[in-house]
Amino acid sequence: MASTGASPAAWTAAEPVPPPQPLPDVDSEPFWAAAKEGRLALCRCRDCRTWLQPPLERCRHCGGETGFETASGTGEIYSYIVIRHPSVPAFAHLLPYVVALVDLAEGVRLPGRLVGIKPAEVRIGQRVMAEFETLPGAVAPAVVFRVV
Repeated sequence: MASTGASPAAWTAAEPVPPPQPLPDVDSEPFWAAAKEGRLALCRCRDCRTWLQPPLERCRHCGGETGFETASGTGEIYSYIVIRHPSVPAFAHLLPYVVALVDLAEGVRLPGRLVGIKPAEVRIGQRVMAEFETLPGAVAPAVVFRVV
């Protein structure tokens, strides 16, 4: 996590708690680079064309090389949880909020926070679209989903 220079006890309303920061590695760097451009990019086998999540250096199906390609970002809610307690301080001002596990059109599942909907209105099977949101203090945008 990136340091803000202040200890957690010193954070105030004037200095919001930064959200958790990604730690890109060789396998996930293309995902985060695409996110900074406002694109959802996922790992895909160059040989058998299978989408892979999490990203892998080699395809788990055929052993082929992989790369990142732009994904549609569309999908449906497979499961979700309503967060009601501030376990992540940077998200405390969003309570209650929903984290969903989304079945993407590409056949992989991706978690993300739902935006633009009240927790009581969320249903399994709702269609969603990926968007990107950068919270104050974040170094990279995060994938969020909006019901369409």
